[in-house]
Amino acid sequence: MTPRVCVADSKRHLRAFMSEVLQDLGFVTSECSSASELQAVLTADLPDLVLLGIGADRIEPGQFLQVLVRDAFEGKVLAVGARDSIIAKAVQQVGEEYGLAMLPPLTTPFAADTLRERVAMLLPEEQVPSPAVHVGEALHGGWLELWYQSKIDARSLVRRGAEAMVRMRHPTWGVVPPAYFIPEEQDPHFRDLSEFVIERALQDWHYLLERQTAVDLSINLPAPYLKEPQAVRDLCRRMPMHPAFGGLTIEIASVEAIHHLDFLAEIAREMSFHNIGLSIGNLGVNWPELMGLDRIPFIKLKADRQFVTGCGNDRLKRTVCRHIVELAQGYGARAVAEGVESGADLTAVSKLGFDLVQGYLFGKPMPLKKFARRALTRTVMEQE
Repeated sequence: MTPRVCVADSKRHLRAFMSEVLQDLGFVTSECSSASELQAVLTADLPDLVLLGIGADRIEPGQFLQVLVRDAFEGKVLAVGARDSIIAKAVQQVGEEYGLAMLPPLTTPFAADTLRERVAMLLPEEQVPSPAVHVGEALHGGWLELWYQSKIDARSLVRRGAEAMVRMRHPTWGVVPPAYFIPEEQDPHFRDLSEFVIERALQDWHYLLERQTAVDLSINLPAPYLKEPQAVRDLCRRMPMHPAFGGLTIEIASVEAIHHLDFLAEIAREMSFHNIGLSIGNLGVNWPELMGLDRIPFIKLKADRQFVTGCGNDRLKRTVCRHIVELAQGYGARAVAEGVESGADLTAVSKLGFDLVQGYLFGKPMPLKKFARRALTRTVMEQE
């Protein structure tokens, strides 16, 4: 089971920060700001870990400890405070005297790796549910959300957009990989999931705009969805009329895109009049299937991550990437490299001529609010 943690701290912004970091590590999080709230969380959520924030408040940490002792809490307790904090040292000592399972305290500021080391014993090797969650249940429960990963100009390293990726935040298992809930084409919820992605992406675009971080977004849709009656027309009608809207990119998996090439060519023109472009994703060794055409309906060609990651040291990968760049240039499309995870990868794809890059080197996909805060900075290098 995915571990659960309660972040106990009287300061809201610190609770939000720590919850965010722990979610990235794979925890299901809850928060409390007082001893009475902690008691309720212990009863309802049964956390495996209580992270106890130690600030200047001399009373609250002691009250938190009293609740844990009174409840005979059997999980781990991690105190977080300033390196020379007298209060933090006292909390650690008292907690140990009362028999609580106190982890070595975490002093601020700290690195993510340090926090991971502290809680490593609580992290399962594989944090995925079994059996898979039905997408209908996820939609009905409101567990789905979109996470965002920046797309970066390969030369200037300035953010040029972001890709929206579906994630599920299960109440028990935490964040669940898409492979465990994305439906098959024949699933009756196939259309519902596509509708969710469209609607949520547009809502999120407005959210970002309100925070003065308008970003051109791309979303992933299956080609068969676009064949649904009225799907393209409804999609075009939903586009924002705001002058800051730079367009929406619909990314389609390469196998589907090549199979439905004629249909996509038919709808591309209509969609372009509404500021919607088509992109082909995870292109790899199947790139020759796009050769010799008069034109293609795609404004971007994205190289699959398996050929990008490590391409700096792999001749075969570089060869595939070079052909994809040449193909894109021949059709007047932009070439995108997904899976840039090291400086060597970035150097290689830049030399090959890719226009845009994305990958862990510039940040993992992240929830909307976290992405909005990061997007306030002008360049990725500044924010990292």
